Amino acid sequence: MTTPVTPHDALIFVMVMASAVDNSMNDKELRRIGQLIDLLPIFNGFDKDSVVEVSKRCADILAGPEGLDIALEVIRDAVPARSYDTAYALAVEVMAVDLTVKPEEIRFLQLLRDRLGLDKLTCAAIEHSAMARYRPM
Repeated sequence: MTTPVTPHDALIFVMVMASAVDNSMNDKELRRIGQLIDLLPIFNGFDKDSVVEVSKRCADILAGPEGLDIALEVIRDAVPARSYDTAYALAVEVMAVDLTVKPEEIRFLQLLRDRLGLDKLTCAAIEHSAMARYRPM
């Protein structure tokens, strides 16, 4: 029997998937994931020592048949609907940190948006705010 995925776990899944979708989890993205967990109130009560374990659970799901679809379903089911926009924002935040967004990252964002039923205007606002935060002078 497997351990149920908590809302915190699902948000970690989102960030791990956002980082790994281009087949490269770089140091900037991994550092940003750690910073977000430390900084954001949505992670209050999350045991930071379990990040590696949660990340491995995500990788195990992704490695299985229809892994991406299953992982997206798990995220949708575990995250409360009121926090769907937060999940999307976390994905964007992890992708934006290296100042480039690759086509596979855009595709992942589209899949996440569609699975969570987020409207395009909300997603565009989240994406624009990330561009504004990371834009160099």
